[in-house]
Amino acid sequence: MIDFEKSERAKKAMDLFKQGYNCCQAVTLAFDDKFGDNTDIDMVAKMTSSFGGGIGGMREVCGAVNGMAAVFGILYGHKIPENIEEKKKHYGRIQKAAEMFKEENGSIICRELLNMSKNDVKNEPSLRTAEYYKKRPCVQLVGIAAAIIEKCMD
Repeated sequence: MIDFEKSERAKKAMDLFKQGYNCCQAVTLAFDDKFGDNTDIDMVAKMTSSFGGGIGGMREVCGAVNGMAAVFGILYGHKIPENIEEKKKHYGRIQKAAEMFKEENGSIICRELLNMSKNDVKNEPSLRTAEYYKKRPCVQLVGIAAAIIEKCMD
């Protein structure tokens, strides 16, 4: 079990989600202080906005999982295409984190985490009401993703 409730990063991610950021943004922005002074946080928020709702609301790979990949890309990503070893190490970190998330939650697919079928998928964001938070595990999922990132960081 990932003990995300003791993690300050998890709490920050959960708070960001409750403020209205999507799952990918919340996870990614919970680590904004680690990105370096030259990182444009507004650009990070805009770029990760595409991955909420399981990539643009399609309910595919969970936005919290995409957020983990985004954080690892910013912190450890490669920029030399022919450096195969660097790519391998980077992909391995993401795969390990995704596997940990899957072990904890049963899936990395948004619609499966939300008990939806493909027929339930809508291309519009859900309003964040009290009922929304009762039915959806998203707050906890972003917390778990943030805690996993902490475990996988150098």
